[in-house]
Amino acid sequence: MKRLNSQLQEDGAPLELILLIRTLLASCKEISFRVSQGALAGVLGSTLSENVQGETQKKLDVISNHIIKDTLRESGYVKAISSEEEDDVVPCHPDGKYLVSFDPLDGSSNTEINSLIGTIFSITHAPQWMEPDDPSAFLQPGTQIVAAGYVLYGPSTMLALSTGRGTHIYTLDKTHGGFLLTHPNIQVPEQTTEYSINASNQRHWEPAMQEYIADLIAGKDGPREKNFNMRWVAAMVGDIHRLLCRGGIFMYPYDKRDPSKPGKLRLLYEANPMAFLMEQAGGKAETGTGRILEVMPEEIHQRVPCIIGSKEEVETCLSYYGKSE
Repeated sequence: MKRLNSQLQEDGAPLELILLIRTLLASCKEISFRVSQGALAGVLGSTLSENVQGETQKKLDVISNHIIKDTLRESGYVKAISSEEEDDVVPCHPDGKYLVSFDPLDGSSNTEINSLIGTIFSITHAPQWMEPDDPSAFLQPGTQIVAAGYVLYGPSTMLALSTGRGTHIYTLDKTHGGFLLTHPNIQVPEQTTEYSINASNQRHWEPAMQEYIADLIAGKDGPREKNFNMRWVAAMVGDIHRLLCRGGIFMYPYDKRDPSKPGKLRLLYEANPMAFLMEQAGGKAETGTGRILEVMPEEIHQRVPCIIGSKEEVETCLSYYGKSE
């Protein structure tokens, strides 16, 4: 099987980007080990603090954030980082060529039940005229991403990664500590009969999304004339991994409860990296009003609605929004 380095070189990634990705993945391998130890390592449970999102931090959230932050700060490749667990951007090396945004442990509440969790990241070029502590450096649309991916900590540790030349999935070979290419250049099926959504929020959705989901639930008896299954991991990494492997549609749509939080998922740390991977695999990634990768960030912790997955099904979902206008 092909090693990660070989595939990155084949895809034309610059040497410094390859070295940065390897450095980042070294952090993820350490997180994978901590996760696998579970209760034995005393890393489960919550802390007494909240992150900038107002969410209770899990011990592994904090540990994972420190592991990645410390590794990237020492690498010399990174000018600054932004993390879901940090209030502000963290300056690194003033001459670093790249910016890294990451969610250190997506789905961290799943640690309590030994379910799927992961690390999500994206990498962009750092504007060299800006200071390392300037948050406006991160206010770039997802179209500027040079690499994005996630590491899924499951029965095996897997990496989905793209540098703009397709999406590849790798598996960590724990016998020698390297990622091996196991699913090259994956393509998401354009059609699907599976959907992922937190149905408990149904009453807060826009009419278009409510109508779309109602038609999926109606199955063969409804206007879609086919049955759909719902799958929900409660960790974006798990749900998107399933979509990349066998198709589907994942939605965390606009929610009318709080106008300042039109979606649950963070643009820089979750939506953009997953949209990049999905588009590189032939899928679509939309907000309901436009392409996720074209959203211009206004602040580093911005949230957006997400409709991501198999191309034809995403387009069908968007057609309901057309009906409601």
